[in-house]
Amino acid sequence: MLTLWGPQERYGLWRRLWLALAEAQQSLGIAIPDEALTGMRAHLDDIDFDAVAEYERTFRHDVMAHVHAFGDVAPEARKFIHLGATSCYVTDNAELILMRRGLGLLRAKLLDALDALRGFAQEWKDVPALGYTHLQPAQLTTVGKRATLWMQDILLDLEDLEFRIRSLPFRGVKGTTGTQASFLSLFDGDHAKVRELDRMVCAKMGFATSIPVSGQTYSRKIDAQVLGVVAGIAATASKFSGDIRLLQAFGEIEEPFEKNQIGSSAMAYKRNPMRSERIAALARFVLSLEPNANQTHAVQYFERTLDDSANRRLTIPESFLATDAILVLLQNVVRGLEVHPARIRRRVDDELPFMATEELIVRFVRAGGDRQEAHEIIRGHSIAAARAVKDGAARNDMLERLAADPAFGVPLEDLQAVAEPARFVGRAPQQVEEFLEEHVAPWLSRERASVEQDEVRV
Repeated sequence: MLTLWGPQERYGLWRRLWLALAEAQQSLGIAIPDEALTGMRAHLDDIDFDAVAEYERTFRHDVMAHVHAFGDVAPEARKFIHLGATSCYVTDNAELILMRRGLGLLRAKLLDALDALRGFAQEWKDVPALGYTHLQPAQLTTVGKRATLWMQDILLDLEDLEFRIRSLPFRGVKGTTGTQASFLSLFDGDHAKVRELDRMVCAKMGFATSIPVSGQTYSRKIDAQVLGVVAGIAATASKFSGDIRLLQAFGEIEEPFEKNQIGSSAMAYKRNPMRSERIAALARFVLSLEPNANQTHAVQYFERTLDDSANRRLTIPESFLATDAILVLLQNVVRGLEVHPARIRRRVDDELPFMATEELIVRFVRAGGDRQEAHEIIRGHSIAAARAVKDGAARNDMLERLAADPAFGVPLEDLQAVAEPARFVGRAPQQVEEFLEEHVAPWLSRERASVEQDEVRV
């Protein structure tokens, strides 16, 4: 991602765009000699950035600085470079190429994280765990089922991302204010050739279509759409990191922690969720950039104003770079998650007797009791047991209290059988299996680039 948004890649694209324009113009009858194209092809990547900087100090114009530097190394092409074009021909089209490639890099990392979570969900699909609503204990779920919620967010991001990759248009060859007037003059009023020039350059640069109409720039709404997808990925990772931070506070699941890692300079015992916290920090930054794109679009008066340029040079690359870093961290955390089943079971046991009250009432009625009487007995003992736990009792003894109450009359072993955690997870294990097979497997079976595991420096 750093290479993608670096100067070599961007300005190498500018030269390729100038070459594609000249090749298409020659094909359509403009008298551009073959040696001019040969000279351009020979110098697509050997960019003299010192020379560019010197030209820019003179001209105060980055595109013209690169035009002159390109002409210096390909003198036979000098008078044909940028023929009929405006600066946004290279700046906008290159930006669209970079964004599309950036989305592809994010896609590969998302699929890698999805693959890692698939193994985690499969391994822990049957292990009951407390579910939470309003951040309060609720009906049980399983450790693996909770992981599918994180995975479903990733799938939603992948669908948005792939749609944006498929549908992202090229700016194409539109001229100074989008009217193609300079190209119409170049082709002596031949509208068909101007349209074909646009089509040919798009095809040469790997795009199926260009935006139908434009001002000087493509609509900055497209930037907002792209950053919306990128910010959505950051939000998914942030939600995951928040869950991990809470689970680590509960002692149920912890992010990786190296042997010699230090959690706190003062508190030697600390094991802090530093990676998850960094995900949250970076995600907050990315989310702050998304509305910036719409704000920029909203003030592009008429065919364009230049107050978009400096802003976009920061917000677009930084959105991609920060989200790429987020996904590096996400992969690392997912692949190193440590689950503590004993702690999970203890927390389940503390709450489960309360969740089993409906089943306990049924048992009482089956034994010949009255439903309202059972409700009152259970309510009294559950309140007393909850108070005892809050006051320091080692465990929830509500079942023992009920078994010892002659008015309830159900043996302890029967009550304990009712309160077996696996009875309260519903279809969670089956949902995991179905989700992995029907929704995750098709994504992971697609061809995808291998992802190098980047070093995480916390």
